[in-house]
Amino acid sequence: MEASDVQIREQVPASRKLQATDAKALLSKAAKLIVAKGKKVSEFELGAKPSSEAVDAMLGPTGNLRAPTIVRGNTVLVGFNEGVFEEVFG
Repeated sequence: MEASDVQIREQVPASRKLQATDAKALLSKAAKLIVAKGKKVSEFELGAKPSSEAVDAMLGPTGNLRAPTIVRGNTVLVGFNEGVFEEVFG
């Protein structure tokens, strides 16, 4: 984060488990969702109500929100992929 000069406004500890309800709340304020799982990257254009597919993509196998989850403007980025990270923050 420091290398990209990104300022962290809120950091949630891993002990606080965020789930589907929290994911929906994040998406309600967003226009675009980018989910990175290794080399696989999925993008979702969001409308008034987020699709269950978009919410499910944000969650890990335990049903908790995957990390890192980053909100930048009206874009939500979940997971890490260096190319996507540079595109969003570059």
